[in-house]
Amino acid sequence: MDATKYDVAFDLIMKAGNARATAMMATEAARKYDFEEAGELLHKAEGEMRLAHQAQIDLIQQEAQGNPIDTNIILVHAQDHMTMAIMAKDNAEEFVHLYKIIKQLL
Repeated sequence: MDATKYDVAFDLIMKAGNARATAMMATEAARKYDFEEAGELLHKAEGEMRLAHQAQIDLIQQEAQGNPIDTNIILVHAQDHMTMAIMAKDNAEEFVHLYKIIKQLL
């Protein structure tokens, strides 16, 4: 994997990490019943996920164009970050929903 391909993997790690962190912040806002802030943070997390997904698509397109992508621990790590970011965002959406229900029951 040349330096450029490492850059793509590190870019994916950064964007997925941003998405995960923002999703976690949305859960924290919901825990405080600040649903407006939670919604804004979920929206921001979705935007970061789109950027991360685009980095992943770029790698897939390179492979499809006949430019093989060397699999190494950095790329595996990047894919792991992507998976965790997706799970964090999905969980945050559910937690926000649950905190809204809890707030109604109080």
